[in-house]
Amino acid sequence: MATSTSLVHPSSYLSEVLSHIPSSLGVILRTTDKIVWANEFESIELTCLIESISTNNPRIEWKKIKNGVPSYVYFQNRISGDLEHRAQLREPANILIFNASRSDTAEYRCEVAAIDDQRDFDEILISLAVRVKPVVPKCSVPVAVTVGTSSELRCLENEGFPTSQYRWFHNNEELPQDPKSSPKFINSSYTINPDTGGLKFRRVRKDDAGEYYCQAKNDAGHAQCPPQKMEVYDVDIVGIFFKTFAALVAFICVTVGICHAHKHGCFSSKDHSENNYKLPAQDDGVDYGDADEGHFRHKSSFII
Repeated sequence: MATSTSLVHPSSYLSEVLSHIPSSLGVILRTTDKIVWANEFESIELTCLIESISTNNPRIEWKKIKNGVPSYVYFQNRISGDLEHRAQLREPANILIFNASRSDTAEYRCEVAAIDDQRDFDEILISLAVRVKPVVPKCSVPVAVTVGTSSELRCLENEGFPTSQYRWFHNNEELPQDPKSSPKFINSSYTINPDTGGLKFRRVRKDDAGEYYCQAKNDAGHAQCPPQKMEVYDVDIVGIFFKTFAALVAFICVTVGICHAHKHGCFSSKDHSENNYKLPAQDDGVDYGDADEGHFRHKSSFII
């Protein structure tokens, strides 16, 4: 009579073997995730599971390692350091962060010491990265450009983590990364750099006029700047305005210079200063003569 045999899966067999290993061999730790991502202001749990241990009251410690420098976040049975009032220890040795912040991005090491075990120490390292939503980017859109000229629109924000990627919208419609991929934009000459947020036009067209806004996006969310209008002219209106303004300023400067020079006598004549001598006026027509003569003479007749 044939007997049926069942195949045992290797992983099941390994688990069964490990379950029969005496716990006195030492403390063994594991984690569900060695690389953990969390969104800012949300809760996250770092798992430190004790698979094998004999000691009833093992010493549990958590350390935060940032830029190679360790600091305690759980020590002597209490939360401390950066996580004080923001976390708690959960059985068996997990640590729960209530509201993760961008400063929590670091490596965390769970350490368990069991003095009654043959292997009395084990540790496990977990990497935590906190995603940060972008803030409203700063957008720069020219007010007016001339047909056929080049122009660049800029967009930037520095708060988001991971680093934001950028998209541009024209009249509430997203501009495709490659204008040749869309029949509507196939004649456009723009290029978009999603890493820097730059939108460059090699040759501006009349159809490029309208409202533009930029969106910064990462895994935590997105933010966008208010729409800004860009006008496109056939002639260089802006250039004409500035040239006219410059000519007006030059005219005013010349006029002020002439007036200033005239005020200081730069245009007065000095040729006849020595020849135009005037005799002193005689008020009464009377020559009083010298004081010691005691009389006077008539220079002209008195008219009665």
